Amino acid sequence: MAQLDVLITAASRRVALVRGFQSALQELGVRGRVLVTDVNPLSPAVHFADAAFRVPMAGDEGYLDALRSLCRAEGVGLLVPTIDDELPILAGARGLFEDDGVQVAVSPVETTTVCNDKHATCLHLRRSGVRAATSYLPSDLPSPPSLPLFVKPRFGRGGVGAFHVCRESELEFFLAYVPDPVVEEYLAGPEYTIDVLCDFNGTALAVVPRERVVIRAGVFDRGRTVADQRLIDLGVACTRAIRFAGAVNIQCRIVDGTPVVFEINPRFSGGIPLTIAAGAHFPAMLVQLALGRSVAPSVGRFRDGLWMTCYEAGIYLPDGDADRLLPVADRPALREAG
Repeated sequence: MAQLDVLITAASRRVALVRGFQSALQELGVRGRVLVTDVNPLSPAVHFADAAFRVPMAGDEGYLDALRSLCRAEGVGLLVPTIDDELPILAGARGLFEDDGVQVAVSPVETTTVCNDKHATCLHLRRSGVRAATSYLPSDLPSPPSLPLFVKPRFGRGGVGAFHVCRESELEFFLAYVPDPVVEEYLAGPEYTIDVLCDFNGTALAVVPRERVVIRAGVFDRGRTVADQRLIDLGVACTRAIRFAGAVNIQCRIVDGTPVVFEINPRFSGGIPLTIAAGAHFPAMLVQLALGRSVAPSVGRFRDGLWMTCYEAGIYLPDGDADRLLPVADRPALREAG
């Protein structure tokens, strides 16, 4: 029986992703565990993983060393990063992890750097012939500006600090209010996320568009899969313009019949449970890739018109069970779930 332990970083609320990898191992007949890291012992995913470990923040000096020590001690074979801040760090250290026998599901440094910069993303796509939002830095705005516009942090995430502006007075205010702002043309039309999975050579294996019908706090709350060939073709076009590895989510709106990209995140999306439920099991594909198995592309093969509507659920923990985060120890001893 094949063996693979998976480590998901910054697990936080990503319970569905933990369960997705657990089900992938079971369905594929692979022996292994799904481990997570976090800084908060009350993060929900900590209590669903097979084991959970406390690590420094991604921006801290000791973060990379802690992850490598953890992977060595626990025999991890696949590392799955989940937050934008750590993507360039882990992309730059990919060779070090590979030397330790760990496959990292992360896109190249150049990709993570471009995609973390929303202005650079749109410029790169447009230069590559992919329809993307017109993007300006404040110093490049035409005078007078063509309103409405959209102001957001150049390096932000989760929809935090993003504002639709209709008047020049609003534009002036939000340019001063939003840290390191970027200005984009306002895209009026239905919003979609295109979930894409690429192999470690950059080949698109699966493309699943989802309509974001209700968004709560920047996160997918209600929506459906949509087998729209325009969106599927756009997802493939983005993988040709930018080299990816692992999961990617492309955010766009359809304007006058044409999808227009406004952001790309080279990581798992919050709405990935819907994509998995629709038959595109990204975790299972990644597990097979990490085991050295070939995965045939299945672009556009998924259940169309499948809805997902989200709700809150609680975990109830007595004081003694509230902190399951284990310290990272650099020794070759496997830890079982407690």
